[in-house]
Amino acid sequence: QVQLVESGGGLVQAGGSLRLSCAASGRTVSSFTMGWFRQAPGKEREFVAAKSWNAGTTSYADSVKGRFTISRDNAKDAVYLQMNSLKPEDTAVYYCAASLGGSRNWYGSYNYWGQGTQVTVSS
Repeated sequence: QVQLVESGGGLVQAGGSLRLSCAASGRTVSSFTMGWFRQAPGKEREFVAAKSWNAGTTSYADSVKGRFTISRDNAKDAVYLQMNSLKPEDTAVYYCAASLGGSRNWYGSYNYWGQGTQVTVSS
């Protein structure tokens, strides 16, 4: 069993930056694909970014390309999401997730989820 805990969310003005962290416990996630998803009120959960277990493959949603960067530290069982040039439309609850396989940008491929952290971007 894997437990994931996100942190780093908060309120920021448009154009600002935040860095989300996700700490894993229970078992190592070094062999998992790690991803970030987000869900805004009244909307479906959507893919944001993912990085394969060996960091060889990275994927981003088109809406965040060039602004967000996903990274991971397998030695610490942690994954991060650096978010720059934030926009009001980035406002959502952000979830960290771990996948043993399958499509990186599909929430159904992920086996474990964190509780989420709120990111609010004011205009």
